[in-house]
Amino acid sequence: MARLAQTHGLTDVQQEILSTVRDFVDKEIIPVATELEHRDEYPQQIVDGLKELGVFGLMIPEEYGGLGESLLTYALCVEEIARGWMSVSGIINTHFIVAYMLKQHGTQEQKDHFLPRMAAGEVRGAFSMSEPGLGSDVSAITSKAVKDGDEYVLNGQKMWLTNGGTSTLVAVLVRSDEGHPEGTAPHKSMTTFLVEKEPGFGEVRPGLTIPGKIEKMGYKGVDTTELIMDGLRIPADRVLGGVTGRGFYQMMDGVEVGRVNVAARGCGVAQRAFELGVQYAQQRHTFGKPIAQHQAIQFKLAEMATKVEAAHAMMVNAARKKDSGERNDLEAGMAKYLASEYCKEVVEDAFRIHGGYGFSKEYEIERLYREAPMLLIGEGTAEIQKMIIGRRLLEEYRFQG
Repeated sequence: MARLAQTHGLTDVQQEILSTVRDFVDKEIIPVATELEHRDEYPQQIVDGLKELGVFGLMIPEEYGGLGESLLTYALCVEEIARGWMSVSGIINTHFIVAYMLKQHGTQEQKDHFLPRMAAGEVRGAFSMSEPGLGSDVSAITSKAVKDGDEYVLNGQKMWLTNGGTSTLVAVLVRSDEGHPEGTAPHKSMTTFLVEKEPGFGEVRPGLTIPGKIEKMGYKGVDTTELIMDGLRIPADRVLGGVTGRGFYQMMDGVEVGRVNVAARGCGVAQRAFELGVQYAQQRHTFGKPIAQHQAIQFKLAEMATKVEAAHAMMVNAARKKDSGERNDLEAGMAKYLASEYCKEVVEDAFRIHGGYGFSKEYEIERLYREAPMLLIGEGTAEIQKMIIGRRLLEEYRFQG
């Protein structure tokens, strides 16, 4: 067995794409990731390389200049990239979700305008749901859009935007009560706006401010920001899909594929943690032999490898279900939940195998130990995933007594 987490049934094209990405990760990401992460430096050279490989247009249809690949292909590429440095996969993920939402829900004019430039990496996407006073409770959004002639005026504060500074297109979810009578369910009076902006911080267009990067424990390099709208004017033709009130469903569709992405990231980080652990265990000697020959360490390695395999299998299943055109919220929720939890456990076991050296910034496992917790939260907490899973199970196994 050459390595864990192999995927059967891939086409020659898929295998070639994965081989190319894996080679790029080994040569261009892993050697510099820890140094860049410690400096919290945006990996511009890596991003430029991924643009050249066509990764930013991986799932964008060929008619718009993309590669037209499946969610499975994309997820497997993300798994490889996260194995190198999870922050880089985050840079791609939000861009991918916005491109997916445009492809699925955008008007023809919106697709023609944005997708070719997104495929080339010239337009970079971010999406925004969370606010300072809410995370999982999307229905409690207070940011609002009010119709004013042929424009909407947006006001409010958003939180936790990955790529908030470097992006040039943000899909923003706000309340839009226009056309929706009082008493309408909150999720039916939300709209997604496509907000174009300049990259950077400060006032990036009239009425829109990106204050600066949020300092984080891990997940460094990629910029995570707030977004403040104060009288931000957006043309009506920048309502995603051209009709208000559909934003919640559009965002949830994007988050659903995003959960497959987060599962893939968990698989990639866990894979790298296993590689580091099994390698160190064969180099480190105690009591006259490599620690890999101690039964206690072999048990850890066995558990770690099994978790890597299980998480990968569930992630692949969720991606293939979506690609088939079937509903996959149950599978995506399970994959995201299991992969993120197993990732945390595999990383911690690799950390334990390293002993005191795992606490040193000289060793890569220290970075992974700070990165893994983000996956427990991103695209919905474990508790949210359990709610989704539980509700879907009750739908499928409804008692007919």
